Amino acid sequence: MSTGFDVLDRAHAALRTTAASLVPADLTRPTPCEKWDVAQVLQHAAGDQRAYAFFLTGADGPTGDPFAPDGNLTVEPLALVGPALDASARAYAGVDPDGTAPTPLPQGVLPAQTAAGAAALDAAVHAWDIAMAAGLGSPLDNELAAMILPTARALVEPLRQWGAYAAELPAVDDGPAAELLRYLGRDPFWAAPTAR
Repeated sequence: MSTGFDVLDRAHAALRTTAASLVPADLTRPTPCEKWDVAQVLQHAAGDQRAYAFFLTGADGPTGDPFAPDGNLTVEPLALVGPALDASARAYAGVDPDGTAPTPLPQGVLPAQTAAGAAALDAAVHAWDIAMAAGLGSPLDNELAAMILPTARALVEPLRQWGAYAAELPAVDDGPAAELLRYLGRDPFWAAPTAR
């Protein structure tokens, strides 16, 4: 389903493809989110997309706290993530791209393009976290990262105080994907010691 926002469609596809590529052994692997394993990042990412949907429609909200995932999956990864992405996509499909949209972020209501970019940032970066943990190829290419960077630069700084993002890493001129990851406090060359 198209959301009407290319950046969000692409980010959703990245997270969906990554979730579909996981095997059971991947779920307990460490991730760049130091306190969470793959299963917990999946729960968090699904919960966040449901939160974006809920703030737009009042429905399809998360069933638990996305910031306290327990890592106990009762369904396959795609069965967890897919419906959350579908809910987010349905919600954004009803948003006027030239209007505004409420978000679960402390910033609240944002221009629709920025709100969709925030949901895309969340989906794409967590897709990267999960893929790197599982030893998969990066789903965050330079084109998608370049689309997300303006939103990240507009929204991330105040979120660092709540631990949503680590401190920015020193910049290196090696492409938009690496730039985005470093801006969010992630090492673009991070790899799990137990990756496939």
